[in-house]
Amino acid sequence: MSENPLDHPTADHLDRQVFVDYFEKTRWFGGKGRPFEVTAVHRIGQVPGCVDAGPAVVDHLVELTYGDAEGGTELYQVPISLYADPEQRLDHAFIGWWEEPERGWVHAYDALHDREAMACWLRSFVAAAEGPVAGPTGLTFHRLPGHDLDAEGVASLFTGEQSNSSVAFGEDSIMKLFRKVTPGPNPDVTIHEAMTRAGSTEVAGLYGWMSWTDPAGEEYHLAMLQQFLRTATDGWDLALASVRDLFAEGDLHAHEVGGDFAGESERLGLTLREVHEALRTHFPAERRGPEAARTLAAAMRDRLDAALEVVPELAQHADALRATYDAVAGLDGLEVQRIHGDLHLGQTMRTAKGWKIVDFEGEPAKPLVERLEPDSPWRDVAGMLRSFDYAPRVVEKQSVDLADDDAEAAAQLAYRAEEWAHRNRNHFLTAYAGGEPTDEAKLLLAAYVADKAVYETVYETRNRPGWVSIPLEAVARIGAA
Repeated sequence: MSENPLDHPTADHLDRQVFVDYFEKTRWFGGKGRPFEVTAVHRIGQVPGCVDAGPAVVDHLVELTYGDAEGGTELYQVPISLYADPEQRLDHAFIGWWEEPERGWVHAYDALHDREAMACWLRSFVAAAEGPVAGPTGLTFHRLPGHDLDAEGVASLFTGEQSNSSVAFGEDSIMKLFRKVTPGPNPDVTIHEAMTRAGSTEVAGLYGWMSWTDPAGEEYHLAMLQQFLRTATDGWDLALASVRDLFAEGDLHAHEVGGDFAGESERLGLTLREVHEALRTHFPAERRGPEAARTLAAAMRDRLDAALEVVPELAQHADALRATYDAVAGLDGLEVQRIHGDLHLGQTMRTAKGWKIVDFEGEPAKPLVERLEPDSPWRDVAGMLRSFDYAPRVVEKQSVDLADDDAEAAAQLAYRAEEWAHRNRNHFLTAYAGGEPTDEAKLLLAAYVADKAVYETVYETRNRPGWVSIPLEAVARIGAA
């Protein structure tokens, strides 16, 4: 394959159609709806903690090739538990059965659903406290000092995960296994490692990670083990609860309701500022010249042009959006650094000790090389501002089934939604910027917010057409500003 060269033998005894059938049933496969075929299955190793106890747990990188106009190839990680006899408790995770060269006929299951297999994973991380632990064919487990793992933690798979798979070990740690993988360092691992070594309290501590190095010397990050924030609440859920409190009080303003979220928004702004400052310290940061501003503006214009083909309703706002992007092109440079890259309320957790920001993998749809590139921190800020706008609009849509002629009720909900969004955007932004942002920052932020809203119109059109009005209304507000 050209994009992800993998110089490694294929597991030719495996029926590739078995993987095609299984991929189409999973939640984490990102290519649903696209024609594809499995062009190779690479067996990359056995989990070392399972060599002497438990089932045989073998890991695979499965190569997919898409047959549509977009084309391309992708690698997905599929760890498999192999049993000689059927395991009825794992029927929901059954992949297939076949003959293994050295084991005979086996029944194969997705290992992330198998507590016995996950116990082997945990044993591997525990053993890595004495130094990296490698499996028979190259899977390597690494640990950071400073935390003794609970070796008896019972594995529990998170069912809500989509692009990756996460497993909690008791209340001590949580492992995220990356499903779609690419060669090179995963920013979720490298950022958490740097922040953990620096003693940051704004992220969940990293305990360890699993990697594999192919015969050509290219390293792949395959999984990470980190602190389980067992007392934490998802920021998105907290925001939705605050909006519901407001909607339940028909005669009160947002600042008068007991569930007012503005204080949390302010604290979240301060947390993001601390995270960005730490990232500037531990990763490259620089000011780039005028060409960087022109390149950014051109990319935004290109995304708008592509979006217009999918969302024709954007056309009436296109000139105003392009004017914003043209203003960015006129800047004399850009401050860039490592950022989160896919920040929204769902990437935040509120603990008893404050906010933590999670999932530094970046935007999954982007190639790894792009996710590792320094970018403007205002992109992260824009993502949060759009999330503050989304929360009340979602509750507005979900809270009441308005009759077509109930215009007064609809107007009241829209007013209260905007009041909540405006209040929380302002508290977050003021805290992050430490006051009034500079003119350059305001321009960049406006452009990034517009760019994000344009992206959202495409996403909603393709996935949730009933919600496309949320970003379209935001684009209209941007165009009228």
